[in-house]
Amino acid sequence: MANNTAGRALDETAGAFRRGNGRTDRPPYDLDAVLDVAVATFNERGYEATSISVLAERLGTSKSALYYHVSGKEELLDRALSRALDALEGEIADAEALPGSAAERLEAALRGAVRALVAELPAVTLLLRVRGNTEVEREALRRRRSVDHRLSALVDAAHVEGSLRADLDSGTTSRLLFGMINSLVEWYHPDGPLSAQGLADTLVSVAMDGLRA
Repeated sequence: MANNTAGRALDETAGAFRRGNGRTDRPPYDLDAVLDVAVATFNERGYEATSISVLAERLGTSKSALYYHVSGKEELLDRALSRALDALEGEIADAEALPGSAAERLEAALRGAVRALVAELPAVTLLLRVRGNTEVEREALRRRRSVDHRLSALVDAAHVEGSLRADLDSGTTSRLLFGMINSLVEWYHPDGPLSAQGLADTLVSVAMDGLRA
């Protein structure tokens, strides 16, 4: 009987964590919801200036309830950066696997990068702000450089096959493409008049029309 009582107490405690410090007037929090709030807060205040207490207050819950989901804010940062990088890496991999010319794969990669950015705009914004101050940030920067190198390889291949203008250096071209894509986080709003597809069409048109041989 005592064991059953203890088991019920543990179940009730876990339920309280899920409901934000046990308050029945608040919806349950899942990890995605916690992560969304963490990313928004990191972008607003900066990662270093954001404590678990701040995040708990934003969520309207307690620190103990928040620790039910994650070990700490570093895990939240890791998950947020992985959310952005997984999307980017997936799009680049899909483009690399396409048949056709290198120029077509490059165009697909550019479109995919825009899709990933729009789909994970807050997380990508956070990714572009990390400086390698922690091991989590350094690993994210390593993965980001890998994405950059893979996109550069597509530019190089398009140059080799003669699809891009011979008078343009591959390295410079790659950096300009990176800059164009990364700048979207500074001004693009998903609720604005330009859709993700429209944004991708515009970026590819501006970039590729000036690059094609």
